[in-house]
Amino acid sequence: MKKSVLTLVAMLSGAACGVAHASGGTLTIIGQLTASTCQVSGNGGTGDDTVPLPTIAASDFAEAGRSGGNTPFNLALTNCTPDTGNVHAFWESGANTLPNGNLKNTGTASNVEVQLVDVNNGVKVIDVSKTDGAQNAQNVAITGGRATLRYAAQYTTSAGGATAGTVSTVVTYSMSYQ
Repeated sequence: MKKSVLTLVAMLSGAACGVAHASGGTLTIIGQLTASTCQVSGNGGTGDDTVPLPTIAASDFAEAGRSGGNTPFNLALTNCTPDTGNVHAFWESGANTLPNGNLKNTGTASNVEVQLVDVNNGVKVIDVSKTDGAQNAQNVAITGGRATLRYAAQYTTSAGGATAGTVSTVVTYSMSYQ
């Protein structure tokens, strides 16, 4: 009986040695939590607002590359903690984001898109298809717990030949603090 137990132990030990293990690697997980917060309102309302573009003739967008109907809007930040620093809007890519960085029209007009423009320190077209920091969003200083970020929305056409109809789109944004 002792011989059988020893044989069984030897077999199990040998089986365990037969298991192969490959060299692993290291997984580093990083993140950041920020204490920065502000109350956000758009054009004097809440953080969820509507920017009404003017009515324009479809014939104004007969040629590719045309833009028009530039309509300014603001994102006002108040009660910021800390009360200094820098901030910009990060426009989140989503179902309405086109590869060229413009926003897809979900209305009935064809061959027309919506383009966002940052007008905080000069005029820069926002490319919503890019990551935060690569969209052309410009930093604005937070002073005394307040900041006003200035943007515009406008019609644009990549293809030309726009047809009459409605124009509608939605984009989500978040505040990026430094």
